[in-house]
Amino acid sequence: MTSVVSPIPLAAAPARRNTRRRRRATTGWRGLAYIAPAMLLVLIFFILPVCLTVWMSLHNWPLMGVHKWIGLKNYTRLLSDARFLQALNFTAFYTLVVTIAIFAVAFPLALFVEKQRRFVGFYRTIIFLPVVVGLATASLLWAWLSHVESGFFGPFLKMLGLVERSPNFLATFDTAFLVIVVMVVWKIAGFTMIILLTGLQAIPAELDEAARIDGARRFQRFRHLTLPLMRRTIALALIVSITGSILAFDQFYIMTSGGPQNRMISVVYYIFNQSFVSFNLGYGAALSIVLLAILVVISIGQLKLLKIGEDRP
Repeated sequence: MTSVVSPIPLAAAPARRNTRRRRRATTGWRGLAYIAPAMLLVLIFFILPVCLTVWMSLHNWPLMGVHKWIGLKNYTRLLSDARFLQALNFTAFYTLVVTIAIFAVAFPLALFVEKQRRFVGFYRTIIFLPVVVGLATASLLWAWLSHVESGFFGPFLKMLGLVERSPNFLATFDTAFLVIVVMVVWKIAGFTMIILLTGLQAIPAELDEAARIDGARRFQRFRHLTLPLMRRTIALALIVSITGSILAFDQFYIMTSGGPQNRMISVVYYIFNQSFVSFNLGYGAALSIVLLAILVVISIGQLKLLKIGEDRP
């Protein structure tokens, strides 16, 4: 017997299309319901504060009293603010030094703990441990270690006979800057190492083995294989490191209070002084918006630069 397939009525096609549309609509609303809590948090803790900050930056907004509309005067003022420009220059210098130092330490550590060897889990744990310490706590710890009398570094050097009297490392710009950089590298390098380690472990072992069989040396494999395949990972680590360095505040406030000679006042420290010491909230808000714009431009620039040379579909 031959089975006969009955034709589908023409009226059923629109009904099926409507059903599919309803399903897509239901799926879309369900997806929005899932991300609604995150969107609400972003709205409350980011978008609304940024909008309020922009509004405050257009006013003369004292801590006490009535605020007054002044338009863009806060923004024109910062262009001639020598202290802000000095804080900007210092922040850029600090960001450059700290980012290079962190990568100079974190990348070799990531290469070291990437290979399976004895006690590799212990090494990873020890290197990552400083990350769990809060930055304010780490700043207090290193301020105590650098204390001229009750600390560790100065009295230890004196005990070894390397100096006649215990030096005050936080009294001069050069030594205080060095102590802060070393502290930040000690605190952050483990986190950057984990990011880079993730990128290293994502590289297929077959590619490295094929390059080794073809006669590529270790440095050649690192330059032509490892680095190109870690572009996105390096971009993430760079953005995190540079953003954190530009927003540095705790270490300067706790360890040196902006000294010596107010030479360690970062941009965030200067915003803090203008907002909560001089009580000029409007000008502090304008500085915050400018800093946000700088961070956005730097992040976009990093992503654009690191995409150069990538194959596009």
